[in-house]
Amino acid sequence: MTSPTGQDTPALDECVVDAVDVHAFEVPTDGPEGREQDGTLEWDATTLVLVRVHAGGRTGLGYTYGDVSVGSFVHSVLGPAVKGRPVSSPPALWERMGARMRNAGRPGVGAMALSAVDVALWDLKARLLGLPLVHLLPAHHDRVPVYGSGGFTNYPLDRLTDQLAGWVRQGIGRVKLKTSRDPEADPRRLTAVRRAVGDAPELFTDANGALGRKEALYWAHRFHDEWDVRWFEEPVASADLEGLRMLRERGPARLEITAGEYAFTAQDFANLTEGPAVDCLQADVTRCGGVTGVLEVAGLSAARHLDLSAHCAPAVSAHAFCAVRRLRHLEYFHDHVRVERLLFDGVPSPEGGALRPDTSRPGLGLEVRWADAEPYRVHGVRPPR
Repeated sequence: MTSPTGQDTPALDECVVDAVDVHAFEVPTDGPEGREQDGTLEWDATTLVLVRVHAGGRTGLGYTYGDVSVGSFVHSVLGPAVKGRPVSSPPALWERMGARMRNAGRPGVGAMALSAVDVALWDLKARLLGLPLVHLLPAHHDRVPVYGSGGFTNYPLDRLTDQLAGWVRQGIGRVKLKTSRDPEADPRRLTAVRRAVGDAPELFTDANGALGRKEALYWAHRFHDEWDVRWFEEPVASADLEGLRMLRERGPARLEITAGEYAFTAQDFANLTEGPAVDCLQADVTRCGGVTGVLEVAGLSAARHLDLSAHCAPAVSAHAFCAVRRLRHLEYFHDHVRVERLLFDGVPSPEGGALRPDTSRPGLGLEVRWADAEPYRVHGVRPPR
């Protein structure tokens, strides 16, 4: 069989997974004194766990952002589940992996490992067919609107305002900052940001679950009334479904309550839609089960009349979320943008406030920059040339 790119490739039905290899790279942050903070966490590095799946002389890649232990889970549980199996149906292999990991633990590390392998399988199938991944999916869109995201709580004011205003200058009309680590400092930060970006851009905030219910309600009203904030992400812990529902019902009408980035299973998303607990649902392709998981969540969001917003991993999300009918936008997150540009060639850049998948390249359109990645390696061995 000859692919649309002119390369000879075996018939898809004849291809089985030959091998799975795993790599991990830990990239230090570029925050003040090498650290970044949000409402509940401080970190000094971002770890990308890369999975490659091989079949038919082609290689598909997928990844997640998590602890290096995700790689061990792939080695011990998921790799053996897909090796020797046909690559023609990633959802079938997704189901097989899900069954194999039942007693090992599905949420958390297990879900992130599953997501990385699933993305690699979809990328592999698209490469075998010589198609960009977006053309293999039931796409409703050809681009994904983005919002700039960073604004860490330990940024000095000049860096905070420069970063958010910089996204606006690039044509991105929505920007988000982290809040609620030190709530009394937020008014000064929000005032500086609103002055820097102007009145037109939409302003988003993310507390990362730092607040109690009544405290969050107080700040919801202040955010909206004083700075015209339109998006309040995880004002309370995402597991506090009653608190999210209370804020959605009692908060300002134009301030949306959102959560979902830490949803790992279909039931996690179903729980958030009951009531509902959120105005807009979020999903992370590298946590919720990969491309196959996103397709499931997309159906749920449509059935519950809720928009779905993509959480981070822009190079993968740019393809996967084109298949979401009720697509809202994608979080164009500072850390992930840095890491993906460092480790891969073919990473898309926003144009007109949106990411458009590169349809001139097969699969995700990404190639690993091994020489650049090697200094950050914490797991695996560089493949031979």
